[in-house]
Amino acid sequence: MRILDRYILKSTVKLFFGCLLVFLFLYVIIDAFTHLDEIIKNRTGLQLLGQYYLSFFPMIFVQISPVACLLATLYTFGKLNRNNEIIAMRASGLSIFQITKTIIIFGILVSLFVFLVNDKIAPQSSARTEKIKAMMESGRSKKQDIINNLSLYGLRNRLFFIKKFDPATTTIEGITILEHDSQQNIIRKLVANKGLYKDGFWTFMKSITYNFDENGQIKGEPQYLEEEMMIIPETPLDFLTQRQRPDFMTIAELEDYICKLSKSGAKTAIRNIRVDLYQKYTLPLTSAIIILLGIPFALSMRKRATGMASIGLSLMGGFLYYVLSAVGIALGKSGIVSPLFATSLSHLLVLTTSLYLISKLP
Repeated sequence: MRILDRYILKSTVKLFFGCLLVFLFLYVIIDAFTHLDEIIKNRTGLQLLGQYYLSFFPMIFVQISPVACLLATLYTFGKLNRNNEIIAMRASGLSIFQITKTIIIFGILVSLFVFLVNDKIAPQSSARTEKIKAMMESGRSKKQDIINNLSLYGLRNRLFFIKKFDPATTTIEGITILEHDSQQNIIRKLVANKGLYKDGFWTFMKSITYNFDENGQIKGEPQYLEEEMMIIPETPLDFLTQRQRPDFMTIAELEDYICKLSKSGAKTAIRNIRVDLYQKYTLPLTSAIIILLGIPFALSMRKRATGMASIGLSLMGGFLYYVLSAVGIALGKSGIVSPLFATSLSHLLVLTTSLYLISKLP
């Protein structure tokens, strides 16, 4: 590695980890003071509180790594530009790529590490955070919110799709239950307007049951009942604790879940989960791409603007990236664009803009 590359890399790495530590510290302090009254009211111990915030670290790392990369890029090259070191490098015959390749490689390595953390560590960390939060809130009366659009893969190869679930009354509405055989072929489908759990039994109102043959075709006449009582192992507590949440699942688990849903005909649920799956692939790319966005701005900084301009541009860049990503995901989950394009939209726009701005540099 050249002396120049080591010089740039050393500054970038120091700033990157410095930003991570500052952001982590600020997050913990702000969150602790925001919920200070609840912490005191629940008499939460320091050990449990420490475990709670430690479980947050992987998620915070995934979220703030792009901003830390952008800030490190802007400040490092902004300082070099202010000291006329960029002019000296260009005068010696170095191209923009030769000057910036070290930090681009650093961004790629950060993206790879973010991918591993987001897939292997963050799901378990998110689940552990929820459990610790429940422990912290134990003993305190709290109204449980109504859950909309709930899906669950239950026992006996059953898939549950529920439009609305009220934990307080243990009632469910808009129910679709799909039962499969060992080869994941659908054999039975139940549709009901409403369901009530009482004394270990589920009672469904205005239910229609369809039976299917080995070819997936409806067999016989559908059976309609005003009221039907069924013995189903899943209880309301299972719907609360075992519901499928993409942030609690790895890429392999999401792919397996999509495979199980593929024969259910639940197109909306499958599309939403595909968006979450592709987001796990594309989200880590943010760190590398946002470095490319920061390069033209950093090399265009003048004089004393380096410090404040770095912070301002990094915050603005991170905010715009977040907005574009949110818009893309919304378009994908609404079915306007494909899931893959929805999760790649922000990256494609920012990458194109970055390469265009870099090509216009003198």
